Amino acid sequence: MTLILAVIPVLLLIVLMAFFKMPGDKSSIISLIVTILIAFFGFSVTVDNLLFSFIYGALKAVSPILIIILMAIFSYNVLLKTQKMEVIKQQFSSISTDKSIQVLLLTWGFGGLLEAMAGFGTAVAIPAAILISLGFKPIFSATVSLIANSVATAFGAIGTPVLVLAKETNLDVLQLSTNVVLQLSVLMFLIPLVLLFLTDPKVKSLPKNIFLALLVGGVSLLGQYVAAKYMGAESPAIIGSILSIIVIVLYGKLTASKEEKARKSTLKTKDILNAWSIYLLILFLIILTSPLLPGLRHTLENNWITRISLPINASTVNYTISWLTHAGVLLFIGTFIGGLIQGAKVKDLFIVLWNTVKQLKKTFITVICLVGLSTIMDTSGMIAVIATALATATGSLYPLFAPVIGCLGTFITGSDTSSNILFGKLQASVAGQIHVSPDWLSAANTVGATGGKIISPQSIAIATSAGNQQGKEGEILKAAIPYALAYVIITGIIVYIFS
Repeated sequence: MTLILAVIPVLLLIVLMAFFKMPGDKSSIISLIVTILIAFFGFSVTVDNLLFSFIYGALKAVSPILIIILMAIFSYNVLLKTQKMEVIKQQFSSISTDKSIQVLLLTWGFGGLLEAMAGFGTAVAIPAAILISLGFKPIFSATVSLIANSVATAFGAIGTPVLVLAKETNLDVLQLSTNVVLQLSVLMFLIPLVLLFLTDPKVKSLPKNIFLALLVGGVSLLGQYVAAKYMGAESPAIIGSILSIIVIVLYGKLTASKEEKARKSTLKTKDILNAWSIYLLILFLIILTSPLLPGLRHTLENNWITRISLPINASTVNYTISWLTHAGVLLFIGTFIGGLIQGAKVKDLFIVLWNTVKQLKKTFITVICLVGLSTIMDTSGMIAVIATALATATGSLYPLFAPVIGCLGTFITGSDTSSNILFGKLQASVAGQIHVSPDWLSAANTVGATGGKIISPQSIAIATSAGNQQGKEGEILKAAIPYALAYVIITGIIVYIFS
């Protein structure tokens, strides 16, 4: 009975969004109310614990998630205001007029780099917005951005998910990182192929698509494997994405038609740097405050801190924000300075920011309700009930289903890191019971979590915000579900065979 009750919020959310096509804000409010009622009547959670769990969830939703979404869309809207998005569009067209190369470069290459550096939705919001400005349909732009934002999330935000997993399980970071890359190896080839096929599904384009996917997948795998094995969790996604961008650009230049090669770009280097100033500043600030510079990061992390303590389940839960290393703050600073460089006035930038807040009001409701819901499910024990039931039911076949638990964690919480906090220890303890390497099964949690990212309602809310498609969440969820299922099945088979 407790298992049935625990599963209801997850199923209800999927049914409302995917089958009743209910907008994200309405479906998340209904699901939240049902979750509160189940926690109160079915799991005997007190009113105090429910209230503080929701407040804790709402705080986690606002920072970092909503601040980052707001600033990512703000950066894009400033580019529209200063008309520099036209220069960026022109530059992408000058690299290649091939739509497949444009999509792969923006979602897998540039999106992967954004995920590696900042994470928390930037890799969905910014590529989706740029694709729409290039003339791609909003639903298509959202779907390919979600599918692409999978593999890179394992080492997103400078390796945060794997670093947290190592801390939760007391396992070696290098070993965990290497296992994660090995488990994702097949998907590093398949995801680029899916992105290329969705953009250009013609049979005659298949050989070209397969070749490009093998090329991009190969450099991603090699770069990530070497980085994971010898450097740890911070750099695999960064190195893999940079190598992918180089290969895609070179391929685009080499395969361009004679007319394309003959056509000289009218863009000057100064104009290109000016148009990219916002994203270049953001990238510079993220690198400057990342673990790649530990001394500076330590200093920044320990100044300008907000701490809030909440009493949940007879213990104190601490919520902390380090403003000087906050990705949303870095996005704001980079956008504001970049906007001034591009000729915008201070007053204009604040008007754009306020209009962005109004544009995202439904997203704010959706994300606050979803993170509140996931926090209540966690503190009430619902998530643990679902995970334990799956572990008990599968027995020796457990490695086949280990990624499903990670996927479930991300689907509910919207975060690979949160999934590892919820289920990392569970995976390691089950590994001991069934005599499988805890490093291998713990890595499977992160790998499954990257698949859950494709259909996470929070990620979908970000994607709809980027294309101003609020209310179409169900349509995007329905389009993304088959890819997420295939993703988790493939990872499950890999984890099982080599366990």
